[in-house]
Amino acid sequence: MTIYRPVERVLISVSDKTGITTFASELAGAGAALVSTGGTANALRDSGLNVQDVSELTNFPEMMDGRIKTLHPGVHGGLLAVRDNAEHMRSAADHGIVPIDLAVINLYPFEETLARGGTFDECVENIDIGGPAMLRAAAKNHAFVGVVTDPDDYESVAAEIKEHGGLSDETRRRLAAKTFALTAYYDSKIASWLSKEVGDEFPKHFSVAGLREQELRYGENPHQAAAIYKTGSTRNGVGNATLLQGKALSYNNYNDTDAAFELIADFDPATPAVAIIKHANPCGVSVASNLCEAYDLALRCDPVSAFGGIVACNQEIDGALAEKIVKVFTEVVIAPGLSDDAKAVFSKKKNLRVLASGSLPGSSADQLLFKPVGAGILVQSADAHQLTQNDLTVVTKKQPTDQQIDDLLFAFTVAKHVKSNAIVYAKDGAAVGIGAGQMSRLDSSRIAARKALDAAEACGAEQSLAIGSVVASDAFFPFADGLLAAAEAGAEAIIQPGGSMRDDDVIKAADEAGLAMVMTGVRHFRH
Repeated sequence: MTIYRPVERVLISVSDKTGITTFASELAGAGAALVSTGGTANALRDSGLNVQDVSELTNFPEMMDGRIKTLHPGVHGGLLAVRDNAEHMRSAADHGIVPIDLAVINLYPFEETLARGGTFDECVENIDIGGPAMLRAAAKNHAFVGVVTDPDDYESVAAEIKEHGGLSDETRRRLAAKTFALTAYYDSKIASWLSKEVGDEFPKHFSVAGLREQELRYGENPHQAAAIYKTGSTRNGVGNATLLQGKALSYNNYNDTDAAFELIADFDPATPAVAIIKHANPCGVSVASNLCEAYDLALRCDPVSAFGGIVACNQEIDGALAEKIVKVFTEVVIAPGLSDDAKAVFSKKKNLRVLASGSLPGSSADQLLFKPVGAGILVQSADAHQLTQNDLTVVTKKQPTDQQIDDLLFAFTVAKHVKSNAIVYAKDGAAVGIGAGQMSRLDSSRIAARKALDAAEACGAEQSLAIGSVVASDAFFPFADGLLAAAEAGAEAIIQPGGSMRDDDVIKAADEAGLAMVMTGVRHFRH
């Protein structure tokens, strides 16, 4: 049997006043007395409602610029009193504490203040104290007290009270769970901000805050549940891009699109760049004089794998590029913007998901990455290292040419976004063979070489696209065999981190093969 607890007195204190006067009017119409604070009370009175000031419950005035107004037994006793506990009710009566049956509260806009670049003092003043205390009190006593934190719940709560004269146990429990999730989120945002302010990147107690954007049809596989949460980060990315057309993104769409967008964000935004991603690995990447040329070169790298892939561009897509993209089955396209002509072309492919981000992601230096493990979470800073020519050490007798230096830096950037073990062949600003995710670096070298041969056959070239290329390895070559496989495939210059016990052997092998090789001292494992 469902039990409905009556709602005779409601405490309302909201920062976001969306819909509050309508909700309060419905509560009053159902016979509830209204108690409120400050600006909320004034807004309710202005709408013609009869409202009691919270100071009449506490017999204590608001003070200290509003920091003290609800932190009082007259409020918290009314929220926390267990109604079927005789001692609780006797204490309430002895001290003139009246029961509060419903708390309608949302919090100071700390997150919004932080997002708009508020000063340290402004952020501090927007840390709500009384609100979370009342929410937690009401949620703890949900057996008797209802609590509403979200304007989206106003309509259903008002309807239930109007129909049944109160709220059911099920509703109060659901609202309580939602409330504790909100206060945890709120406190997590504050803790994260203040930890960064004091330079504590990994505090003893760590939490992750997210606001659910939507539940997804399923996760990585149909038997897995999934949702997408926003973190409130001001850094652009797939999580806050605008979906211009197409169905909602799936879990895999989000994952792959993020991989694509983060890759192109590593290139100079003034240089047109295109990446094509499949299963979170790049199957084609290029920089060129324009996006159309970059797309053609990216597609050339592995046109078979590009089928059903994700296309990311670092500049606005025009109609000419859109015409090229729609000729290949593509799941998602993402770019900072799209011309009207491009939108018109894409609109003919109704199932194509098209995202506009407004701008590129920018530096990921402040980002933390999370990976769940059994009974724990691994947390690390993002791999935000940007390699330059000054970071390179030539370790072979043969010196790389200027063009090779450019291609080596390009290939190493791509390798950073390829699952380890990663091998990337590149030539003239385009990847021509990519080997990803193998347990042996030698196998990755062989796969990348095979991809370069396949690409040559697909475009009608007379020889492997790896001939005359450079090759990048995300980690050191533990033996010379992987390097020699690259040389056999046609690579003439190599970039790798170095650091192996056998570096001298690998350098000797490179010299004997007539290769130029540079070391970076930086590894780009990606698991």
